[in-house]
Amino acid sequence: MKKKFFIYLLTLLPLHASAQDEKNAMFNPVEHAVISQTIAPDARGAGMGDVGVATDPDVNSQYWNPAKYPFCISRAGIALNYTPWLRQLVNDIDLAYLAGYYRIGDYSAISGSLRYFSLGEVFANDGMTVKPYEMSFDVAYSMMLSEKFSLAAAIRWIYSDLRYDYSEDSKPASAFAADLAMYYNNYVMLGSRECQLGIGLNMSNIGSKISYYGDDESQFLPANLRLGASLMVPIDEYNRFSIAADANKLLVPTVPRQEEGESNSDYQDRVRREYSDISAISGIFKSFGDAPGGLSEELKEIQWSVGAEYVYHDQFSLRAGYHHQAESKGNLKYFTVGGGFKMNVFSLDVGYVISTARSNPLDQTLRFSLTFDMDGIKDLFRR
Repeated sequence: MKKKFFIYLLTLLPLHASAQDEKNAMFNPVEHAVISQTIAPDARGAGMGDVGVATDPDVNSQYWNPAKYPFCISRAGIALNYTPWLRQLVNDIDLAYLAGYYRIGDYSAISGSLRYFSLGEVFANDGMTVKPYEMSFDVAYSMMLSEKFSLAAAIRWIYSDLRYDYSEDSKPASAFAADLAMYYNNYVMLGSRECQLGIGLNMSNIGSKISYYGDDESQFLPANLRLGASLMVPIDEYNRFSIAADANKLLVPTVPRQEEGESNSDYQDRVRREYSDISAISGIFKSFGDAPGGLSEELKEIQWSVGAEYVYHDQFSLRAGYHHQAESKGNLKYFTVGGGFKMNVFSLDVGYVISTARSNPLDQTLRFSLTFDMDGIKDLFRR
């Protein structure tokens, strides 16, 4: 059952299902634990190709860049997000994400989120049914250092219960991590139009390693560096158009390749010695220069996304984007589309994935987001 269970877990990695190309013999993805932390939870960012570190601030900025919250217009907000995950393979894997924020005065904000990732039902050897899952909870504090620049720090608790049985040797795993984010927001003139420029950076999941089931070997969290920019161009009083781009790199060292003529046991010993014993902080620095293929392979570890959004009268939105990952690192290549409808009290957004890679189980993935504006609710009750 253990073998079957971990085959089931591999469905979380679309890269294993689609990245092996006949012309690409050196498939070498960056490996890490708690894969659910890398899934974009909201429909807006997902509809723009998984872009969000520098876009307009919204309630779900906790995942993309919590430093954006002090620039929010509304005093507070709450968002509910739901993603039926990998529906091309299974029908009971789901991601639920709750996020919210509250602005303190005019220059700072507190925010938080709760993520729950269910892997459905798995049947154990004894006939019992287990329900493995991963979850996390985080809080952040953000502050404007000037009218154009803000910083944020977040702390996160991660819990992962992937047990296939409940023996004494098996136990859930947990870890702590932190985020450090910054956001720059300014207005620039392009011809006669005053456009909004955003630049963002977010270092996320910087923390301890995680160990499953009492094993001596620990695994890396998906520490990540995300850098991006966006530009909002007003067309007239009712119409505006935004473009954005993100670059994304996992701050996780690459697993050494097995050398020609090296036995499996010798290779496992070398991996344990050269990879498993690396500390989390050392792994971050090592991740910038340890790819076996040198600089060219390091550059392939950078994922990039581009997206666009059209908004009419602050009520109707249309979105599109593209996400790219090198074939040897996962081959997650897909277009996305989405849309949204906003009222004074709430907004509803939808995102949809259209894969360009063969047999990608992410194809036709839907995300839904329902956002509540606390200022709008207050105004409603005052009437």
